Amino acid sequence: MEAVAKNEKKIKIWITILSVAIPLVVAILFGYKIPNVEPLTFLPPIYAGINGLTAILLIIAVLAIKNGKQKLHQNVMTTCIVLSVLFLVMYVAYHMTSESTSFGGEGFIRYVYFFILFSHITLSIAIIPLVLITYSKTYLGDFEAHKRWSKYTFPIWLYVAVTGVVVYLMISPYYS
Repeated sequence: MEAVAKNEKKIKIWITILSVAIPLVVAILFGYKIPNVEPLTFLPPIYAGINGLTAILLIIAVLAIKNGKQKLHQNVMTTCIVLSVLFLVMYVAYHMTSESTSFGGEGFIRYVYFFILFSHITLSIAIIPLVLITYSKTYLGDFEAHKRWSKYTFPIWLYVAVTGVVVYLMISPYYS
């Protein structure tokens, strides 16, 4: 029991560090442009596709666990985490090599776009500790806590994945 508590304490420290460091590093790198590098303009549709695939896999993972397929659930969720990391690397690489694209829509649709974008960004920051906590509960063998955390993590992560695609579709006509 003491070893589990010690592991949990270490994991909480790492979750806290990563939950602060990842958004901070992304924000810093987002503002840095790599000089004399060809813009990676091919990346936005790829990372939007990764978001779409993540959304589909999240639903598959929920269906798998509801049907008692724990190993499938575990594999799909691990894939979702890997895809999210891959998305983040591509997103940062794009923004470090390309100028930001301004949304060109006007009127009501502009408000809709910025609402979706703001909620997407805010929740993409919030999802980091939620995913790490939920995943850590499984690692620690506390499946009841994993299940409780999943009820919050799943819909937020799904929202972030789906709105990532929506944001891309809304801004893609304005890429130069």
